[in-house]
Amino acid sequence: MQVSVESVGSLGRRMKIAVPADQFEKAFVDRLQRFSRSVKMPGFRPGKVPLKMVEAQYGPQLMEEVAGSLIESSYQEAIGREGLRPAGGPKIHPESLGRGKDLQFTAEFEVIPEVKQLDIAGTKIERPVAIIEDSDVDSTLETIRRQNMSWNEVTRPAQDGDRVLVDFSGRLGGEVFEGGTAKDFPVVIGSNTLLEELEKGLVGAGAGDIRTIAVQFPSDYRHDKLAGKSADFEVQVKTISEPVLPVLDAEFAKRFGVADGDLAKLRADVRGNLEREAAKRTRAIVRARVLNALLAANPVEVPQGLMNAEIARLKGQKSSGSDSAGLEARARARVALWLILAEIIRVRGHRADPASVRAKLQELAQEYEKPAELVQWYYANPERLAEVERLVIEERVIEELLAGAEVIEQAVPLQELLKMESA
Repeated sequence: MQVSVESVGSLGRRMKIAVPADQFEKAFVDRLQRFSRSVKMPGFRPGKVPLKMVEAQYGPQLMEEVAGSLIESSYQEAIGREGLRPAGGPKIHPESLGRGKDLQFTAEFEVIPEVKQLDIAGTKIERPVAIIEDSDVDSTLETIRRQNMSWNEVTRPAQDGDRVLVDFSGRLGGEVFEGGTAKDFPVVIGSNTLLEELEKGLVGAGAGDIRTIAVQFPSDYRHDKLAGKSADFEVQVKTISEPVLPVLDAEFAKRFGVADGDLAKLRADVRGNLEREAAKRTRAIVRARVLNALLAANPVEVPQGLMNAEIARLKGQKSSGSDSAGLEARARARVALWLILAEIIRVRGHRADPASVRAKLQELAQEYEKPAELVQWYYANPERLAEVERLVIEERVIEELLAGAEVIEQAVPLQELLKMESA
């Protein structure tokens, strides 16, 4: 087999391959003979049709099949012989086929770029360490109380924080518009469920009152037909209810898993949850900083084929939310990181051992009501399990990279930690 390789730019390769005619001929004859044993033609028993008749009718089809098989195997052999590492599949351009001729074709592809820096030795990485105060526990308990509050109907005028049950009808230029009418609609004043002017216009209203409230839709309103327009809403208040927060007592503690109702234990549980949340957030932040440092140390050129595939994938995500330039930058960074991490994993020979995978699955399952079922769900599907295996390997790489970096711990309040960027 003859092979020649031509560089096209820094990553492109054009490889010409010629499979000897005798090898092509042998493969074709073997395929023809195997096929003839099962072919059926009028006037002949199965397997007794003359080869020349089989070739006359099926020869071109069989030759295409043989050529396809030889192209695949010879391509793989050629890239191995030349020490090439393609970044994706090749574009194959075969020449004309014929018996007695070499099988010649050209394969065009991109190669994986060289990654020179496989560590971040000496790089400073700040690791935030959360400071969890009693006030954070108090704030969390208050949030839990609000999430579990009840409503008590009152006869006084509505005020901020009340839940008001209303009927309303909106008009643009005196005409009712689509989507501007509702019956028995509950709205908490100050929750920004409706336009701010509409909610503020309910303050001071009593049950049975009918009010006309003028509003201005913002210019970036989600419905184009209403954006920037003025409207009038006729609103009838039907009932008014005030929030009733559950008392922070033994019964409250029992509702959240503290069997003996000890509030100190409940506070300890809440603190433990905050610590786990903070640790998870810290890992995400440190991971992002390590990967950014690794990317900065390796300004690799990204294969265009991988770039195009990643851009298409990002466009398919509903939450992509970027312009074309931003989308391309995201795609470039993601592909570059994938190439760098893949090279580190390849060089260091990392594999995900079963014990580490199971440990990671059990960690992920802690947040679910039935952890064992989630673990089994992953094991039942090789593709899902492969995602966890990749996560285990990546975490090991991050740990190794951190071991060579200069890690600086930085104490930060919990709320500040939760606002930090992790991507």
